[in-house]
Amino acid sequence: MSDSSLFMRHQETLKRAVQASKDRDYWTAYPEMPSPRIYGETAQKDGERAFKARLNKKFELGQGLEDKEVGAEKSPYGFDLGIRYSASNLDELIDDVEDCRMDWAKASPETRAGICLEILDRINKRSFEIAFSVMHTTGQAFMMAFQAGGPHAQDRGLEALAYAFDDMKRTAPTSLWTKPQGKRDPIVMEKKFNIVPRGIGLVVGCSTFPTWNSYPGLFANLVTGNAVIMKPHPMAILPAAITVEIARDVLGEEGFDKNIVTLLADSVDAPITKEIALRSEVKLIDFTGSSFFGNWLEENARQALVYTEKAGVNCVVIDSTDNFRGMTSNLAFTLSLYSGQMCTTPQNIFIPEGGIETDEGHKSFDEVAGGIAFAMEKLLGDDERAGHILGAIQSEATLERLEKISAGDNVIAASRKIESEIFKGAIIRTPVLLKAVDEKSYNEELFGPISFFVATKNTDASLDTVMASVINNGAISFGIYSTSDEVLDDAEDMACRAGVAVSFNLCGGVYVNQTAAFSDFHATGANPAANAALSDTAYVSNRYRIVQSRRHK
Repeated sequence: MSDSSLFMRHQETLKRAVQASKDRDYWTAYPEMPSPRIYGETAQKDGERAFKARLNKKFELGQGLEDKEVGAEKSPYGFDLGIRYSASNLDELIDDVEDCRMDWAKASPETRAGICLEILDRINKRSFEIAFSVMHTTGQAFMMAFQAGGPHAQDRGLEALAYAFDDMKRTAPTSLWTKPQGKRDPIVMEKKFNIVPRGIGLVVGCSTFPTWNSYPGLFANLVTGNAVIMKPHPMAILPAAITVEIARDVLGEEGFDKNIVTLLADSVDAPITKEIALRSEVKLIDFTGSSFFGNWLEENARQALVYTEKAGVNCVVIDSTDNFRGMTSNLAFTLSLYSGQMCTTPQNIFIPEGGIETDEGHKSFDEVAGGIAFAMEKLLGDDERAGHILGAIQSEATLERLEKISAGDNVIAASRKIESEIFKGAIIRTPVLLKAVDEKSYNEELFGPISFFVATKNTDASLDTVMASVINNGAISFGIYSTSDEVLDDAEDMACRAGVAVSFNLCGGVYVNQTAAFSDFHATGANPAANAALSDTAYVSNRYRIVQSRRHK
């Protein structure tokens, strides 16, 4: 064991995280409720004050980069953040990281784990500041920004850390190898097994979940000894910058060069991701974003191991239900949460053209679709409540897509504008629900609050269509409703063949677009939507190699 004080301080958290990843039961290290009893009576006000203090100023990280600045973040709630960040000279940045990374690589797994755990602990203590930064860069409503951008993201980072640490400890650091020689003296060798990291890890963030999707790669890389360059989306830099600031503080206090973790900020007009992704020094890339760019990275960044989460078309199949109101309410919330701007939100809902059997009797196709639309109208009928569920539309492209597709004559539930009393300039829209007119209209991802009801011959046809969609388009989530165990078994078999996680009959407080760290795997890496899962051993074990030495004793 290491004598690292930070490792000793946090080892119980690590121990429990490793065990939780094996048990798969509910466990969290970081409470998800923004309760004053947990985080302190003034924590929320302090966090909001810290966020506001960042606005209209230069964010200083002390990376020693050139004076050129970038920064054009706009809150979807109607104001400019006005924060400026140093634009990196790429050659200088990589030189600085290369100069210091070997000291980190030579540190013990315990030392690195202790520092990573301390970083996570400090991030958790600043969850409110990060929540406001996530809210006003992504458009997530405050509660979601706190939970998904704060404790849930921290849990995902801890989960990846736990997997990586446990994987590294699988091999003893040294051994005394003794081979019997019969009557002769045995051959005795002393062997050492060195954990050698890959090099520099590039973590490319997205605009909608800048912490949740970045923390696994950040902490998987760090604990395995790799330096990390955080490259956030140009419209969601602040959450990454705060994270990097905290990490650099802890590294410096522990005697390591702060440049083991750096921020690489760019602009929409002058993107830098392609250039850095092809650098020979970059050996690991974690990316969340479009299939177009994710595929480009996989095909072109040959010098690096590339972990991608890309676009997909998520589906729900409705065969039958013994809780019609529970089903419609669950789906209404699922489709509305964060205005459908989640990689797990269902887009296509398949219903037999002849309708389904329910606890309320037979329901036609139109009645099922209408029931979900009615549940959504009830859920979002009050503007204030709707705003807390929907959040705001993050990008103009999503808004344009929503407005364009809402102009057809196949609308079942129209999108409407929500007025916010607090944020007058907020861009808030309810989802549009459409009846599919042909396969072309729904057979690609239409990111945002857009969903289709698709009529099929029967449930078998629905499952066949979903399987083809997953194989061709990818998917991260899949849900099915049925009272038949045989149908559910068929759906699970299809899901395994297609490589997508499946949820059965969700009618309560669990939704198909939500996953729990330490229990649910996010993505599978087995279909085109992602080539990795958060988190499993495959996600961490290739971020380092073991190089052995041996000598006669």
